Amino acid sequence: MPFTFPEGLAPEVYPLAWLVGTWSGSGVIDHPAVGKRPFTQELTFDHDGGPYLRFESTLRVAAGEPVTGTPGAEGGPPGAGAPAGSGHGATPDDTASPDDVASPDTVWSTETGYWRVSTDRPDGLDDDRHPLEVIVADAAGRMTLYVGAVGNGRVDLASDAIARTSTSSDVRASKRLYGLVEGRLLWVEELAAFGEPLRSYASGELDRQ
Repeated sequence: MPFTFPEGLAPEVYPLAWLVGTWSGSGVIDHPAVGKRPFTQELTFDHDGGPYLRFESTLRVAAGEPVTGTPGAEGGPPGAGAPAGSGHGATPDDTASPDDVASPDTVWSTETGYWRVSTDRPDGLDDDRHPLEVIVADAAGRMTLYVGAVGNGRVDLASDAIARTSTSSDVRASKRLYGLVEGRLLWVEELAAFGEPLRSYASGELDRQ
């Protein structure tokens, strides 16, 4: 089936056109600070005709998974019994009881942001790739500026700057990879956080809705 550019999409973001839409699926978080647990995700890329894409992602811990370890990693559960955005989220030093069990609607992390194709092309970038600037705000109190590249159905991003509130998680660096594989959106993320060097944090497999 031939690809059709989304109606009204600005030409500046044509290299990102394949991302536009709503994606949902599942994945797994696996990090020493939070343990291993499955999640479900809904991810949306949309636009308003401007030279950028809007980005929104929500991860929810799968039903029946114990909320243990250190809340707040890459968002993390906002504290035992506290809904996301309530202002009562856990600090990086808080630890939930092993007896606390996540409900199907327990939000692990929410992100919003903007993706732009940069006009500042770095030396050495392949001709079939385009430079990216991505700004992501996490409800846990962190804002990350990523730089990277898109091309051939693949996005590579690395954090260039991270701003954190005093109660945010101790995340020092992040890398993300998104890829279109047989019509599915696959992604992986690495974090340097909680005294750990840069290492795998989470991955997901999403289908277009």
